[in-house]
Amino acid sequence: MIKILVINGANLNMLGVRDKTNYGSLTLDEINTLIKSEFNDVNFTFFQSNAEAEIVNTINNANNYDGIIINPGGFTHTSIAIRDALENVKVPKIEVHLSNLASREIFRNTFLTTSKCDGYISGFKEISFLSAVYTLTKILKKN
Repeated sequence: MIKILVINGANLNMLGVRDKTNYGSLTLDEINTLIKSEFNDVNFTFFQSNAEAEIVNTINNANNYDGIIINPGGFTHTSIAIRDALENVKVPKIEVHLSNLASREIFRNTFLTTSKCDGYISGFKEISFLSAVYTLTKILKKN
């Protein structure tokens, strides 16, 4: 069974009460449940933290997974530490964003972490996660 680590960063624990136009109306728990129900043949581990160091430690210990899906939240634009941790992990990685970052504030157009992932999906709210799981499982099955 494919094992995927899903990492969510800062403020994603506030989904459902944050700006629903950008992030959708689902809570993070509801998104995780949706992911599991759509892909019941995949073993998921879900992790969320507002602390950069906890995310770095989780990534550094992720080599026992087949792949990583990460939504670093605002850390995408600021965290060299998360970027470096992603670079060190040798499993396929997909970055996800619920909102369309290209249509938002200019500071959100700086992507520090994204270049250390195999690709990214942005702008489709919870469907971004489903698309990432679909893509990652296709990559893993092909290899």
